[in-house]
Amino acid sequence: MKPDPQLAKILQVTASACLIGLIFLSVAWELWLAPLRPGGSWLVLKTLPLLLPLFGILRGKLYTYRWSTLLIWIYFTEGVVRAWSDAGLSSQLATLEWVMALIFFFTAAFFTRLLPRV
Repeated sequence: MKPDPQLAKILQVTASACLIGLIFLSVAWELWLAPLRPGGSWLVLKTLPLLLPLFGILRGKLYTYRWSTLLIWIYFTEGVVRAWSDAGLSSQLATLEWVMALIFFFTAAFFTRLLPRV
């Protein structure tokens, strides 16, 4: 059975959008929207691991999709914990973080299952 190229493209675009969204959310959250300390915090460095799979995800590299599904659980966990423990805007941003992480995980996982094994 041949993989559906249209479905693969939808999954790739969705995963890419979620990853880019997580990058922008992390930077904005920790520098401007609701930083731990006024004026921003060093927690913005949590964005750096998200940059590692970016180009592989954008190019549709199967191996990158595979290992990035493991990396994304760090951001899912942070989002769940901070949505539960923080208040106000920070809690809302954390909810957005875990939702985008979960969407990324499922689209990346389905993308890897859709393509033939390499």
